[in-house]
Formats: sequence, structure tokens, C-alpha cells
Amino acid sequence: MASEVIHLSGAIVIDGRTEASDVWSVAGRLTFDKPARAADLRVDGVVLPGLVDVHCHIGLGPEGAVPPDEARRQAILDRDSGVLLVRDAGCPREPYSTRWLDDERWSPRLIRAGQHLAIAKRYIRYLARDITPDELPGAVAEEALAGDGWVKLVGDWIDRSLPEPDLALLWPDDQLAQAVGRAHELGARVTTHVFSAEGAAQALRCGLDCIEHGTGLDAAMMAKARAKGVAVVPTMIQRENFASIADDGRGRFPVWERHLRRLHRERRDQARALFEAGVKLLVGSDESTTIPHGVYCSETDLMAAAGIPAEAVIEAASYGARDYLGVPGIEEGASADVVVYAADPRADVAVLRAPQAVILRGAPVAGAITAGAL
Repeated sequence: MASEVIHLSGAIVIDGRTEASDVWSVAGRLTFDKPARAADLRVDGVVLPGLVDVHCHIGLGPEGAVPPDEARRQAILDRDSGVLLVRDAGCPREPYSTRWLDDERWSPRLIRAGQHLAIAKRYIRYLARDITPDELPGAVAEEALAGDGWVKLVGDWIDRSLPEPDLALLWPDDQLAQAVGRAHELGARVTTHVFSAEGAAQALRCGLDCIEHGTGLDAAMMAKARAKGVAVVPTMIQRENFASIADDGRGRFPVWERHLRRLHRERRDQARALFEAGVKLLVGSDESTTIPHGVYCSETDLMAAAGIPAEAVIEAASYGARDYLGVPGIEEGASADVVVYAADPRADVAVLRAPQAVILRGAPVAGAITAGAL
């Protein structure tokens, strides 16, 4: 059984400016007021709001939606890495939905973006809902209502119909801008998968809220993203794969292959430039069909290896991401979803790999103390 009262002490990291020395979990809720009852468990260390993966695909496999047992396995792997909040950046709803996870106290909280929207044969097979450009505004409205305040588009992908196949846009500007407007009317935000400069530029001029991957953003576009408040999820693990993806297409599509290899060469410098330009960064692992679940800390390691300061990586992984998604972190009355570390990950992101305790809804679910806490 979960402890009814947990005393968390040490460095309670509320945000980038505010810390406390003590907070308690009482009946699954956080309070800064010391309860009259003695704590069942005390955990000392550096306490962060639960980590956030803003680009993850729980419930997705190589052939689309996976059965509940596999979705459960994925969710537990993510949770045990300290990820307690997931923006599920696109997942089929049929024949399996992940809505049942909302009722499971052991599962990370999910914010769904509906199903990917793409044009037939212009994205990975089985994953997207195939539509035409004329259908985009209506489909975006449907996915906005089916999701949890987000919609996921595929903005660019290889176009094999071109004389020299390369990354190319899927949507005309007018349909895309109209679709984004429909989503906003319904209270939803829109994010897009884009690798190319053309895809990033279109996202900025058509009013999208967030950019996934964003490898094509140059300095001028970065300045626009910052001015417009457009967040970028650099998905560093996926960037590392660009060379092997190009290898798979070697000789068949030489222009596309050269394009991907250039993006691969620039992957870390460009990610660091995003930070230096002041763009809002968020951590997303892109765990799905080719990237296994539970590797979130590889993403944060790679962001740090690109030259993004550890403190900025932690903001993008925890309290900053929660603020962006509108989900409370460490505050009075919030759900007790926290991760505790022996050292400060704001000094070294490698610390994220060894949590002392992962506490979800007030229950220790993973980490070094879990065996003795249950």
C-alpha cells in the first residue's frame, strides 16, 4: 500500500527561481503545511516535479495501435524513468485506445494529440490518418475533439513523386492556416512534424504552436519562433538516427539522402543554437516504433552533449514543460507527482538516470526506496 503521508525534504525545486526545504504528500496531494500526523515515509534529496515527455507515443507500435498489455508495458517503462506526464504526440485510436490508462493510478498522466494527420503514402505506414489537403481543416477539428487539447500534423516528408525525391511540404498554406484556426477555435493547440527548412518556415507563417524535430530552423526562423512563442521539441535521439535512415535509402533518393546527412551533421550545433536564440525548448524522446520506451534520459543526455546547460535541460524536462502544458508541478494541492534524486540534476543531467524515488499520485512506484516503502 502507498504511504499516506510522505515527507519530502532537502531542495524542493518549484521552478527556476523558487525552492522550498520541505513539502508533504498527504492522501496523494502536496502541501507545504506540516501535517499533524507523523510521516509514514521521509525522503531527502533534490525533489523535482515529475518529468515530462512531450513527444512520446504510448500505445503505438510498428503496425499502429498496440493491445493494452503492450501499452501497459510502455507506460511503466516511461514512468520508471521518472516521466510522470506524457504528451502523446499522435496515436491511432483503433482498434485499441489508451483512454483506459486515465483510470490507472500507476500510469503516467497522458495528454493526447489525437492521431497523426498526413496524406496517403506521405508518412510511415499504419501510423497516420490519411486525408487530402481539402479535408485538413475538418480532420483537425475532429482530432482536436478526440484529443486532450492538442493536434499532431505531419508537415513534411519525402515526396517520391518529385523528379528528385526530397523532403517536401504536405499542405498548402491556405488549408494549413485554416486548419490551425479551427483548432484554436476549439481550444486546441497544433504541433507539427517537420525536418526541413521549408516545413519550419511554413509552420511559423501559418500559426502553429509547436514544432517537433525542427532541424531546418535557421537563425532568422529561430528569432521568429521566440517572438511568436512557438516551442520546439528537438528530439535528439531521433536526430542521431538521421545517418542510419539515410543509409537505408542509399542510392535510391540521392537528394533526400544528402539532405538528411547534412541535418545529421548539424544536429547538435543547431540544437544549441535554438537554446542560444531563446527558443522555448521541451524534452521529447519520440519513443515509438524505432525508439524503445524508457530511454528518456538518453534524450536529456544528448541535449546536454549539444551544449545546452544542465539547468536549461531540467527546465525543459520538468517544471518548464509542465507550465507550458498547463499541468501543475509542485504547488499547494497539486497531485504528488515528483521525482527525488540524491544529487542535483541541474548540475549534471546524468543524475536523472538514478532516481531515489518516483512518486506518482502520492505512491512510491519506482526508484531506490520503493522496495522498502511498499
